[in-house]
Amino acid sequence: MDRDQKIYREAAALWQELFGEAPPARADSGALLDLITRNLPEANYERLRTPYLRPATITMPARPGSDGL
Repeated sequence: MDRDQKIYREAAALWQELFGEAPPARADSGALLDLITRNLPEANYERLRTPYLRPATITMPARPGSDGL
């Protein structure tokens, strides 16, 4: 099973769990995830905030437009 198939299976399982029905037949994994997340509220959070990690050990992605340095 390739990566795209795995993502589709996970998205379809999430759809089934949330809506209690089979996912739309013509939707691929990207479309399913878009439909699922479309109405979620935007959340601003630091998901790596934990007492077990020091700030110096956390590497965050570069901000858009930065040169990554």
